[in-house]
Amino acid sequence: MTDRRANPLPAASRPFVAFPALLREHGFAVAPDQTLTFLEAITVLGPRSLEQVRQAAWATLAPQPHQRGTFDTLFDFHFLGGLAEPGEADDWQPDEELKVQEDEGSREILIGESINETGQQAIEAEALAIRALRPPDAADTLARFARDLPAALPRRRGYRYRRARRGATIDLARSLRAAIRTDGDVMALSRRRRASRPRPILLMIDVSGSMKQRSDANLALAHVIVQSAPRVEVFTFGTRLTRVTRALKLRNREQALATASGLVADWDGGTRIGDALAAFLAVPRFAGYARGAVVAILSDGLERGDPAAMIGAVRRLATRAFRIDWFSPLAADPDYQPQTEALAAIRPMLGSLANGNSTAAICRHLLALGQGPARPGRAA
Repeated sequence: MTDRRANPLPAASRPFVAFPALLREHGFAVAPDQTLTFLEAITVLGPRSLEQVRQAAWATLAPQPHQRGTFDTLFDFHFLGGLAEPGEADDWQPDEELKVQEDEGSREILIGESINETGQQAIEAEALAIRALRPPDAADTLARFARDLPAALPRRRGYRYRRARRGATIDLARSLRAAIRTDGDVMALSRRRRASRPRPILLMIDVSGSMKQRSDANLALAHVIVQSAPRVEVFTFGTRLTRVTRALKLRNREQALATASGLVADWDGGTRIGDALAAFLAVPRFAGYARGAVVAILSDGLERGDPAAMIGAVRRLATRAFRIDWFSPLAADPDYQPQTEALAAIRPMLGSLANGNSTAAICRHLLALGQGPARPGRAA
């Protein structure tokens, strides 16, 4: 038995240090610096649930896809069966009655408590594995879109000032510097005005089964937007809410999409739009991304849960956002009218219900947003 009094580690950190050692005993390649990164991740998260510790372990200890089953078994054995030092684990038996509850503040959020039938089937069938995304079939369109997007984005008044010929205020510092060159005589007053800056963009991408034909292309489009615009946040939703912004910041497209694919666990599952938006708004850091932003939701809007949840979440989101544009593949028909109760109810809150059936159609609509009205749908 290890003498705990001789162990220089704090008591709270010993179980977390012991877990990488347990992994190494079972054939996992875990380097010492990965153990340190694991501890740092737990410190940053300040985990409120054991599931957040599991997420940190996945991200930092990096098990291979074929090892995830064994990894989760060892995790449950170590943390749910008892907190043991290396070598003591053989004396413990896991308690199968314990279940980990997901916390809404984690990077990947299991949304809602009451789950509709389709969402429940998707959760049971989920395989936490990497999905290979297809390369985009509209490379030329994306290249032109990346070039034109920065100038086409809606803009807002910034806090910095810039020199202007007919500015609203006098630039006193510039005027005094000019007066020095004329021995203190003020020949002309320089003026300034507020500089403008692009509005932030929030992308919400539906990766459920009904959007299977568009999921890969929408992620590729999101990568282009992240690379082209200064302030972009990207989330995917189906039966979970997952933030993939950091993965899409990788410049190489193939690498970025492969990393994002590994983060998303609910590919081609159920659709729970209302719960996903409610979970997004429940996290203050996430909800802050929507303030004054151009929100683009890429989804067919086929909510199978409670319509009231989706209506209430969109109403709350509309009070924060600059505008909300909904891109549905079903809107490719010019005469399309929403048939579901939820989508029909939120239609007045949207800036537009646009065609999301092709990458080119979405790009054209996004490039035209800077020419639209200031706050469509906000009054509704």
